[in-house]
Amino acid sequence: MASPLLALREGYSPAAVGVLLALYALTQVFLALPAGRYADRHGLKRPVAWSVGAATLGAGMAVAYPVFWVLCASALLTGGATGVAVIALQRHVGRAARDATQLKQVFSWLSIGPAVSNFLGPFAAGLVIDHAGFRWAFLLMAVFPLVCWFWVRKATELPRDAPVAGAKRTRAWDLWREPMFRRLLLVNWVLSSCWDVHTFVVPVLGFERGLSASVIGTILGSFAVAAALVRVLLPLLAARIREWALITGAMVVTALVFTVYPFMQTAVPMALCSIVLGIALGCVQPMVMSMLHQITPHHRHGEAVGMRMMTINASSVAMPMLFGAFGAVVGVSAVFWTVAVAVGLGSRLAMGLRKEP
Repeated sequence: MASPLLALREGYSPAAVGVLLALYALTQVFLALPAGRYADRHGLKRPVAWSVGAATLGAGMAVAYPVFWVLCASALLTGGATGVAVIALQRHVGRAARDATQLKQVFSWLSIGPAVSNFLGPFAAGLVIDHAGFRWAFLLMAVFPLVCWFWVRKATELPRDAPVAGAKRTRAWDLWREPMFRRLLLVNWVLSSCWDVHTFVVPVLGFERGLSASVIGTILGSFAVAAALVRVLLPLLAARIREWALITGAMVVTALVFTVYPFMQTAVPMALCSIVLGIALGCVQPMVMSMLHQITPHHRHGEAVGMRMMTINASSVAMPMLFGAFGAVVGVSAVFWTVAVAVGLGSRLAMGLRKEP
């Protein structure tokens, strides 16, 4: 939040700010697969240590010289560091789980972290900016990775799983030859695109409805809160949940919400749609990660997680530009309805996930 806000206050255009924001995801697109292989070789602590160093350096650069080109370099460093750390952490947590039920539980707990950070980071940065200035906000962001390392440094590394003796050398893209893996990533891509659509298009729809910025922010905030709350409940229900059924149900609900969203003319109905959508999309990531670790070999979990992150971040870079161009031509409502059709059709893919290996 601090970087784009500073760029806007310095007089840079919204297009320049859009490029700045895209840089946070761009590095992850190219680092995801190498980071996954690196985590498979070295475990948790070494990738996280490199990530902490890169994130602290990136935020520290913005403290020392808060100008646009430095903010861009900072975005590349901090975005890439976040991606590498998340891949290592997800791989470690997945391998620590003993069975399918525990996989669902640990990934449900783990997914609460991003939801909390999406609130804590902007909230803390906003307070510091208002009371002390941008440099102090960037300094705070440089300290957070060091706090992360304080907790991770005492973690117990898990033993590395060696590849099967005599097996041919594999490439990350070979994973796409597995039908279940391919199906799961396509479903995940469709649902993550829905997340991007909501974040990008709802402000435009709210502006068309004449809603204030604070009301639009509340609508988006209700989505984030609902997504976080449902992830708190998932560990309690893990033993009774079947991943494919929950993902399929989430896709059906998402398609219905996107169909009716454009007909909502006031803030309260839009917020209700946002809450329902947050519940549906919020429960997907833990289920996807649980299945991902069940359908890929143990010694390739890092590669699989990296492949998933690369797909999602490539979508996050490209989709907002595509939605913006499409919406400018046919209107915001058509964007919602197009995505609703795509998600509805994609639910058939999700149903195929019930054929577990």
